[in-house]
Amino acid sequence: MDIRLIDRDDELQRMQDEVGSARRISLDCEAAGFHRYSDRLCLVQLTAGSTTYILDPFSVSPETVLRPLLEDPSREVVMHGADFDLRLLDRDLGIHISGLFDTQVAATLLGKSGIGLQSLLSTELGIDLPKKYQRADWALRPLPDPMLQYAAKDTIHLMDLADRLNEEAERAGRRGWVEEELRELEKIRFSEPEPADPAARMKASRDLSDREVHRLREALEWRDAIARERDRAPFRIANDSVLVEIARQSPQSMDELMDVRGLNGRLARESGGELLERLARVNALPDAEVQGLPRRDGNGRGRPPPEEEERFYRLKDVRNQTAERVGIDRGALISNSVLTELAAQVPRDMDELLRIPAVRRWQVEVMGSELLAALNGSS
Repeated sequence: MDIRLIDRDDELQRMQDEVGSARRISLDCEAAGFHRYSDRLCLVQLTAGSTTYILDPFSVSPETVLRPLLEDPSREVVMHGADFDLRLLDRDLGIHISGLFDTQVAATLLGKSGIGLQSLLSTELGIDLPKKYQRADWALRPLPDPMLQYAAKDTIHLMDLADRLNEEAERAGRRGWVEEELRELEKIRFSEPEPADPAARMKASRDLSDREVHRLREALEWRDAIARERDRAPFRIANDSVLVEIARQSPQSMDELMDVRGLNGRLARESGGELLERLARVNALPDAEVQGLPRRDGNGRGRPPPEEEERFYRLKDVRNQTAERVGIDRGALISNSVLTELAAQVPRDMDELLRIPAVRRWQVEVMGSELLAALNGSS
């Protein structure tokens, strides 16, 4: 297998000339979110024929070459677990893939026990991938050759895996299931996450007093600002558990801050003064101005009426029994959130069932009658 790093414009043009006529390619992306503050696109790996191209978006602008390759619905683009990469390609390059085949989607709908790429390559093709660079910093430049070799392995075997899974899906009568999920997956676009209270996302915050929660929130914002400035993942600045301990102890001097177990001493010396000021401001607030955790009403909609809950549990029974019968994960068959929507809307027939946006045609074919019966209380 020929592996080429594309980090110059002339190499990018050469790649376009070589790959333009390929009717099938495999694709993967690497981001740097584990190490860096931003999960920006760091590499694009593309295999066509006997060549794997590794594009460096830090050195070249690959979108003009990739767009015609990836947005042509007549060309199959094989990926694995494409959800995150599709959002990344949309956000960073404005590219929307057509002709997608996702080996993870196929494996899920076939009821495979291990749907990770390494597991599937091992069980389906007898190929074992190394794990050494699973959490490597892909924003590192220059990238050492072993990392490039590792990155290439994510796409080299994807087409053979896709062939194996596609054949099995055909034999099982589930190729239509896979196809419907793939076309829905192609619609994924990047969207900014909803603003959220950073303290509320931490389980440990539930055991804190309101003032401690307020201090934790300030500590999280302090860490985030440093992480953004240094382009490092926040947990690499300070662990969540350290910030929780700071919120509990409320150190009031540099010596007390330095005594907090797990806090990097250099970080405390360089940036701890601002943190101490933040904590002091919280401590000076009157009780009425202290902001603890937001009050929640359960699932956000409030507890549903008893008859709606009953419908949900009848639907869940149908889902669970059907999942057992067809041999796939319950959540992969249909999620609890979709069942909740069905229980609330109560579709009366197949057409109304299909008009609910998250419901797939293949799901209705597999258990539509049973779902409607459960909604009517006759299951």
